[in-house]
Amino acid sequence: MAVLEILTYPDTQLKQESVAVEAFDTALQNFIADLEETRLAGPGAVGIAAPQVGRFQRIVIVDVSKMKRPVANHGHLILVNPEITSWEGYAVGREGCLSVPDYTGNVIRAERIHLIAFDPTGERREYAMEGFEARAIQHEMDHLDGLLFLDRLVSKRNDLFRRKVFK
Repeated sequence: MAVLEILTYPDTQLKQESVAVEAFDTALQNFIADLEETRLAGPGAVGIAAPQVGRFQRIVIVDVSKMKRPVANHGHLILVNPEITSWEGYAVGREGCLSVPDYTGNVIRAERIHLIAFDPTGERREYAMEGFEARAIQHEMDHLDGLLFLDRLVSKRNDLFRRKVFK
């Protein structure tokens, strides 16, 4: 396993759309292991998407189970070719990103989503998610479409904040 280099804003590759995974093979498993290693190396990262490391396939990893105030969630998720099939409600929340390390911002996201995806072996899965888990999934899925949280700020003037650095 290896820690991969994370693309950071304003790298134009982050705007590239990703393609669907077609082969659920050893190469995919090896890449997912490297992607997870990279997520774990990030400061407090709950999620990562393949495009953040320059691989433009529809793969995301999210794990919100270790948050200080965990709510109902599905634990560690590796989602291949995820697709949101329905959503409801909206809420504003603060988001940060490994690809935008110096800033956080307020973004409107759906409060509840229904999702279909494949696991790393190609097995189809369905999930109903809400709260922070739903927000994290939506954030990571945006990377698959070439979007950053910066593209979804409530207000570019009032809702972008320099990240606090604690020593």
